[in-house]
Amino acid sequence: MSQSRRDFLKSAGVVGAVAMGGPPLELGAGARVQGSATSRRVQTPVLEIGYEEHGPSAGFPILLLHGFPYDVRSFDGVVAPLAEAGHRVLVPYLRGYGPTRFRDPDAPRMAEQAAIAQDVVDFADALGLDQVALAGFDWGNRAACITAILHPERVRAQVACGGYSVQDTVTPGRPGPAVAEARLWYQWYFNTERGRAGLESNRHDIIRHLWDTWSPGFEYTDAQYDRSAPSFDNPDFVDVVIHSYRHRHVNAPGESRFLDVERGLAERPPIQVPAIVLRGADSGFGRPSADPSGDQRRFSTLVARRIVDGAGHDLPAHRPDAVADALLELLR
Repeated sequence: MSQSRRDFLKSAGVVGAVAMGGPPLELGAGARVQGSATSRRVQTPVLEIGYEEHGPSAGFPILLLHGFPYDVRSFDGVVAPLAEAGHRVLVPYLRGYGPTRFRDPDAPRMAEQAAIAQDVVDFADALGLDQVALAGFDWGNRAACITAILHPERVRAQVACGGYSVQDTVTPGRPGPAVAEARLWYQWYFNTERGRAGLESNRHDIIRHLWDTWSPGFEYTDAQYDRSAPSFDNPDFVDVVIHSYRHRHVNAPGESRFLDVERGLAERPPIQVPAIVLRGADSGFGRPSADPSGDQRRFSTLVARRIVDGAGHDLPAHRPDAVADALLELLR
């Protein structure tokens, strides 16, 4: 590494690497991973982001982005084949999760879609990464989609678990069919003060219920949940979640710096980077359509679209092989 690059990383605020170990974790599709990683933190303009790093530091970087209400443990089965193939695998905690913290104690705890995408760009900048590959689900997939739209030159490839996930946060949505509205009960709940209070006092009960109902064919053990549970005790978790779900339904203002970005995203622009879409066959939100035309319209360089058997909403945890294989296919 050149001296100038060392100086850049030092000024970016990379701090505190420590090895973390634990017993092997049982995962989906017969995968096993030894619970060890290098845990680090890096400072961005807004956040101090906690992340785990695997593989050779000189390898091409892959960012794995978790969603709500999960954390980096969803990708435990994905990292090994990527690292073994020579890639640098980075798994950050989103704002409001785990060790990630806002740098300004007085800053509003906001989490609109443009903000979590900007966090991805800021994270890459802080580590000096000019180009990356992205894979994510739920909030993480939304951040990846927006990063690919706004900064296609920075994204070599994307694996989109769940497909296109960009929202129109400018125009209030119309009511949907009863079955669809019922599946989004948590969003309507979080748009009330009762929902805020409920998430504050009953967060683990709510999260475990969502895990079970969103992946009805996958039985989570207490040990699996306990490995992720501390991430949801982050002091910003409730505020971040509440703002995210209120902003997307036009019930809370966003950050002024993202007003133009959100207006542009409301047009639902296509993603032009090479992409593979993975959809869980056993999602609690309903089985995905066999018709690929919607994904083909949204991803102009769609390499493949796969409905993944044995996977619910938390697709990387259930079928880590499908995610790793898709990334390796795009990067070969």
